[in-house]
Amino acid sequence: MKYIKFIVPFVLVIALICSGAVYVNDYYRADERAVEALESDGGAAVSQESFGWYFDGPSTENALIFYPGGKVEETAYAPLLHKLASGGVDVFLIRMPARLAFLGMNKAEDIISNFNYENIYIGGHSLGGVAAASFAAENGDIDGLVLLASYSTKELPDNLPVLLIYGSEDGVLNKESYEKSKTNLPAGFTEEIIEGGNHAGFGSYGAQKGDGNAAITPAEQADGTAEIIENFITRK
Repeated sequence: MKYIKFIVPFVLVIALICSGAVYVNDYYRADERAVEALESDGGAAVSQESFGWYFDGPSTENALIFYPGGKVEETAYAPLLHKLASGGVDVFLIRMPARLAFLGMNKAEDIISNFNYENIYIGGHSLGGVAAASFAAENGDIDGLVLLASYSTKELPDNLPVLLIYGSEDGVLNKESYEKSKTNLPAGFTEEIIEGGNHAGFGSYGAQKGDGNAAITPAEQADGTAEIIENFITRK
């Protein structure tokens, strides 16, 4: 019996380690189409960096810092971000600890400090967008905010341009919270709906639990989203 007081804490530690490992490895993985989009081509040079991935297109003026959705492999967003970079908005795709943006919410600071763009925007998908919005609420160096199937839980500056995009078939986005959060947005925010799109369609990682059935392909949703973001940032 005298050994029980030593054995029980040891078992609890092992259980916590095991459960933690299971949690960290339980995430949506990038599919083959996403892996292909990590290859450089004539539209954009793609490189793996200490912060994640850099999609370097023809622009020298505009850049977007992108926070991935919660428990989603960051490279799943490569098709969308490669398309965006090719169209004139360079992208910094941030790798997050445990694939949770709130654990690395201030990672945008290093990008802002080390890269020289005339206009730097921040954005993200789902929970990544919530984290990006929280960063934008506290940082005056951001020129605009792009939220994909997401919203801001904090009041944003009155002069901050904000773009909201979500799919008409999204079954994951909490629409009640989304609508209520609009009181945190500056007047004149832009809202776009991707007809036939769903929650997972902003990335390339397969079906997501609780999501609606998309009426368009992920490639079509990525193309439409990239065009909307490009027009918003470049003011077309």
